[in-house]
Amino acid sequence: MPIEPLKSIPYFSGLGDGVLDAIRQVVFEKKVDRGEIILLEDEPPQALFFVASGAVKVFKTSPDGKEQILSIARPGESFNDVPLFDGGVNPASAQAMGPVVLYGISRDQMDGILRDHPELTTNVIKVLAQRVRQLVSLVEDLSFRHVIGRVAKILLEYGGETSAPHPRLTQQEIAAMAGTAREVVGRSLKSLEESSIIRLERHRVVISNKEALRHLAAEPS
Repeated sequence: MPIEPLKSIPYFSGLGDGVLDAIRQVVFEKKVDRGEIILLEDEPPQALFFVASGAVKVFKTSPDGKEQILSIARPGESFNDVPLFDGGVNPASAQAMGPVVLYGISRDQMDGILRDHPELTTNVIKVLAQRVRQLVSLVEDLSFRHVIGRVAKILLEYGGETSAPHPRLTQQEIAAMAGTAREVVGRSLKSLEESSIIRLERHRVVISNKEALRHLAAEPS
């Protein structure tokens, strides 16, 4: 793979071309189709993956089949970081939300890169620290934010509030992110529409009043 895409990945930010050239030689590419399972919870890790294009949902599944989406990895972002460094199994499953192109580095290769290029360690710490912050934010949302506030926050993040490419979410996926049922999400969306905060169109949500949506997203339960 070329060096340029590596520069947009936080793990490799700020590294010299010599280091990036060594890294790119051990990176492999993997293409997956919509709905394809990339890795399964509790299985040995295959690799550290980075999204080149598309989006990947990372999720836990309860014994009764209920799904909780932990994060959605978009271009430049990684997933399944932890088991590559602690030697454990995959803590969650990952599935392609559409056609996806991934870059991957095997565990052995990553160990070698860190050994040969210790300057990479600072970036690894920053990425893992950011992952902890994301999980703390998720716990905060599920514990202290009412459902309509959680839905508002998801709409802001995945409805164009950021410059990052964003996947089109179904109501079921929003429910799995918000830790609630699809029917509850449906009622929340209807309430937001009745308040003229959003407009529901076929298979998409249009934000009409972003400030009101931000206010709801910031409101504690």
